[in-house]
Amino acid sequence: MPSLERERERPASLIDSVWRMMLRLGFRLARVWWHIRRPRHEGALVAIYVGQALLLVKSSYRAEWNFPGGSLEPGEAPDAAAQRELKEEIGLPSYPLRPAGSVCGTWDGRRDEVHFFELHLDRIPELRLDNREIIDVHLASPEELSGIALTGAVVAYLGGALCR
Repeated sequence: MPSLERERERPASLIDSVWRMMLRLGFRLARVWWHIRRPRHEGALVAIYVGQALLLVKSSYRAEWNFPGGSLEPGEAPDAAAQRELKEEIGLPSYPLRPAGSVCGTWDGRRDEVHFFELHLDRIPELRLDNREIIDVHLASPEELSGIALTGAVVAYLGGALCR
């Protein structure tokens, strides 16, 4: 299993702790709102493969592991959102991403369309986590994936429920 290289981890500051608390509270409130309103949402996630292993990220506000990614901004193309989120969440520079399909589902109370992209690397570059939204990363082997709590969108991707 390849090892993860991370920029020297800085200890979480008081500001980071406040950010995490606000993100957790905001996510809980958003989920209540989504269950009431059932809004439509569009996002992009990137499955980063290092050999057979997949890079998973842990956010401060969610119990499950996810792929790097997030919401599309108004007028933003899915591939541009995926590139932006890679840089924002884990500090990866721009890489050519391969479209891998999309899936629609209802997760956390909102109707989601998620566009998936794949990135295949020989080794993982140094990662920079913000200690606020993204607090951990894990390189999971295929055997490990069934024992890890994953978001619904990642489960759909791994289960092959994508429209290509």
